[in-house]
Amino acid sequence: MLFIAIDDLRSELGHYGNTQIQTPNLDQLAASAVSFTNHFVQVPTCGASRAAMLTGMRPRRTAELSNLIMQNEFSGRAENEIPETFIHHLRRNGYHTVGIGKISHSADGYVYEYEEKVSTKKELPYSWDELLFDAGKWETGWNAFFAYADGENRQSMNKQVKPYEAGEVDDLGYPDGLTTQLALGKLRELKDQDQPFFLGVGLFKPHLPFTSPKKYWDLYEESTIPIAGNPTKPQHVSESSLLPSGEFNQYALGEEHPDLETVASEAYAKKIKHAYYAAASYSDAQVGLILDELKALDLEKNTIVIVWGDHGWHLGEQQIWGKHTLFENALTSALIIKIPGKEEKARLENSIVESVDIYPTLLELTGIDTPYDLDGESLVPLIEQVATPIDQTAYGYFKRGITVRNDRYRLTRYFRNQEPIIELYDHENDPLETINVAAQNPDIVQKLMPLLEKGNTGLYENQNSDH
Repeated sequence: MLFIAIDDLRSELGHYGNTQIQTPNLDQLAASAVSFTNHFVQVPTCGASRAAMLTGMRPRRTAELSNLIMQNEFSGRAENEIPETFIHHLRRNGYHTVGIGKISHSADGYVYEYEEKVSTKKELPYSWDELLFDAGKWETGWNAFFAYADGENRQSMNKQVKPYEAGEVDDLGYPDGLTTQLALGKLRELKDQDQPFFLGVGLFKPHLPFTSPKKYWDLYEESTIPIAGNPTKPQHVSESSLLPSGEFNQYALGEEHPDLETVASEAYAKKIKHAYYAAASYSDAQVGLILDELKALDLEKNTIVIVWGDHGWHLGEQQIWGKHTLFENALTSALIIKIPGKEEKARLENSIVESVDIYPTLLELTGIDTPYDLDGESLVPLIEQVATPIDQTAYGYFKRGITVRNDRYRLTRYFRNQEPIIELYDHENDPLETINVAAQNPDIVQKLMPLLEKGNTGLYENQNSDH
């Protein structure tokens, strides 16, 4: 298995059409794979989204909405307890597991704060046979995660940086290039092993800062990049449902600081979207190198390939620059699954699927028993087109809210005092989620509420372990 996790990779790829983003290598992969256009994560923040995906479980306590859930709790489990992740379970069942880069929340898999020295404490102590990272001139994983081409990073510059950069460097001038070189070398080693392998590769871009070698910036003509079709706040919602774009505005030298009071200018919106696209194209190029090596080593015939974005990102939609919301833009991300021998099934698949479905899918493909009751469903019948999911629903959790998406509607309920606490978006008539129509459609809300409650794990009632 080759599993490539890409930070903040929206559900916007070249092969989806209607976009200017250039992702030729992911597009080529999709030509012999199933690419899911309606894949939703459980939580719109890195660590919590990854925890749900790796365990196949929806969050059941608010502590599980935190980026720190894995380092706070996973690293304290005993090895003979339930497996900490599906990677651990694969390892128990004969797989040699290698992690390179950001698979769990930590940039390099070790537990330490942004400005501390690298520790020896693994975030996932039982999942990995090998844990590798090349921090290059940035020296630590977290420095590399926020890297600029000159060797500085967001922390070292006290946030006196821009949220973007087009570096006069080649692919090795940013950390993802170094991660990719490690992956290529490890694939050559793994080819000669008799043992099956799981290789996890975590690419940082297009996470902030939106940095990439200039050649990827030069792929785009900024003036032709369209801005969001819904650049202002949605109607009939509390600002508690929205986001003041604080993470984005930490980059203090940005020319503008758009928030819930200030809409970005069209020129600046184009510039930031340009930078995001360039960073995504840089990651796409690294994916291409890895897939080319897989083919050159004659491994593609018996290697399952998964590319997964850990959540989406608002590029100005709903007046938001960031990810921490329960709107479509934050919850939907890229998911591509390629199964050897199933290339004739390649297609864009519009069924609604979730990140928790990845765990049971991989177990069905490998014939390994499920270690506990998972919240997800195997996607194998859908991929093989022998069955379509009956209940096409996806659940998300954040900001004291629960949201459910079906084939037409998004219904969100917030456990808070700020009204309105119910939001309804009709994707047939309002795919950009610009108007909350819950008040006008009480019958639809009433019909959908039991569906939402099916995904209510009680996390907002289970307050005793809140962080």
